[in-house]
Amino acid sequence: MAKTFAGARLRRLREDRAVSQIDLARQLGISPSYLNQIEHDTRPLTVPVLMRITEVFGVDPAFFAPHDTPRLVADLREALPTRASLHDLTELATKLPDVAEAVIDLYRRYRQTDDQLAEVVGDRDLVAGRSPHDQVSDFFYRKQNYVPALDEAAEELAGRLSARRGEILEALRDRLSTRHGVRIVREDHDRLGGDLHRYHPQTRTLHLSLSLRPGQMAIRMGAQIGMLEYADIIDEIIEEEKFDDVQTQILTRVGLASYFAAALILPYGVFLATAERMRYDIGLLTEHFGMGWESVCHRLSTLQRPKARGVPFSFVRVDRAGNMSKRQSATGFPFSRSGGTCPLWNVYEAFNAPGRVMTQIAAMPDGQRYLWIARTVIHQHAGYGQPGKAFAIGLGCEIRHAGRLVYSAGMDLDAVDGATPIGPGCKTCERLTCPQRAAAPIGRRLDLDENRSTFIPYPLMG
Repeated sequence: MAKTFAGARLRRLREDRAVSQIDLARQLGISPSYLNQIEHDTRPLTVPVLMRITEVFGVDPAFFAPHDTPRLVADLREALPTRASLHDLTELATKLPDVAEAVIDLYRRYRQTDDQLAEVVGDRDLVAGRSPHDQVSDFFYRKQNYVPALDEAAEELAGRLSARRGEILEALRDRLSTRHGVRIVREDHDRLGGDLHRYHPQTRTLHLSLSLRPGQMAIRMGAQIGMLEYADIIDEIIEEEKFDDVQTQILTRVGLASYFAAALILPYGVFLATAERMRYDIGLLTEHFGMGWESVCHRLSTLQRPKARGVPFSFVRVDRAGNMSKRQSATGFPFSRSGGTCPLWNVYEAFNAPGRVMTQIAAMPDGQRYLWIARTVIHQHAGYGQPGKAFAIGLGCEIRHAGRLVYSAGMDLDAVDGATPIGPGCKTCERLTCPQRAAAPIGRRLDLDENRSTFIPYPLMG
C-alpha cells in the first residue's frame, strides 16, 4: 500500500483551527516530535493517526487523499515553462498541491483574460487558442471525467426503466413519449440537411437520421431525456463554472447531456460489474451492451465513483493529422495543451491497421508507465465518393492497474526497459535527445552551429 504524506495539508488545517503542535499531539496521543515529522513529510500519515485527525477536526479522510501529482506537474509545466525545473515542479505538486492548484488557476484566468482582450481588439488568432471546445474539454478534464450528480441520477432512472438487454431503445422511446409527449421520426440523412438529429420543441418531435446505428440512436434519445428531465442539474453545474460565453455554455450542456445518456444506457453499477467480470475486454462489452467502441471506451473512463471505482482510464480521440478532438482523464496522464502530441504514441500507429486493437506500454519522462489500447473507428454516413470520419480511440491506465485488463496478457509489466519512451508533446517534453522531436521545448535555447549537423533535429544548449 502506498504511503500517504500530507504534511502541508495537516499543518494548514491545524493553523486554520489555531491549534498548537503540542495541543494537537496530545489530542492525537502521539509525541510532538512525531507530529512535527508528519507535518514535514519525514514520516507518513498512518491509518490510526489519520482516523484520529478526522475525529478531532471533523473532516473527511478524503481531505488527505494524495493529489494527482502527474496531472499537476503537467499543468505546472505549461504554466511555468521557463521558471522551474521538472524536479522543482514535482516538489511543488507533491508537497504543496494547493499552491500548485492556485498557480494553475491563475494561469487559466490569465489565458481567459487574454482571450477576452483578443476578442476586444479583434485578434482572431489569439481567440482560436481558447475556443469553446477547448474550454469544455478543460472542464471535463478538471472533473476527471466524472460528474456524480448526473451519474447517480441516470443510474436511478435506469433502475426505474428496468430495461433488459436489447430493449433499451424501446424503453427510451416509451419514456420520451409517455413522460414528455415526444415523437420519434426516422428520416433520411439528406432530408435532415446533413444533421444526425434535430429536436423541435414546438412540435415535440425528435428527428433521427436513418444513418444512425442503434447505439447512436440510444445516445441521442438518452441525451434528450437528460435535457428535458434533468435540465436543473445540468444548468446548476454550468452556473458553477461561470462560463460567460454562450457557445461554451451550449457545448457544455450538450456534453453533460451526452454524459447523462451514456450513464443511463450503461448504468454505473451494472456496467462496472460487467467490465470487471470481462476484464475490461472492450470487444465483449460492445457486444454485451450493443454500443459502439468509442461509447464503451468513453464510459470506461468515467468509472470513478468513491468506494466503487473502476480502473482509472485516460480517454483520447485523435485524427490522422494529430488533432485531439476529445481528451478526458480519470488518471494523471499529462495531455499536451501546447502543440501536438507524441508521434511515438501507439494511438497514431492504429491508423496503419484499421480495426485492429493495438497495445503499448509507454513511459513518460517522469518514469510513470501506462498501458495504452488503441483502435480506429470510422463513421461513414455519406454516399459513395463522399468523405467520412476516421478517428483513433485511445484508452490508457497506469501500469499498476494493467493486470486487471485482458490486454495485459503475455506482457511483462515489470520490464521498465521494454516501455516505449513517449512524452506529453514536443514543446513541453523533457526528452531532449529524442530524434522524433518536431519542436524545441518551450524556454530552451538551441545549440546552433552553421559548421555542423546533428541527428537530433533540435540540439539544445547544455
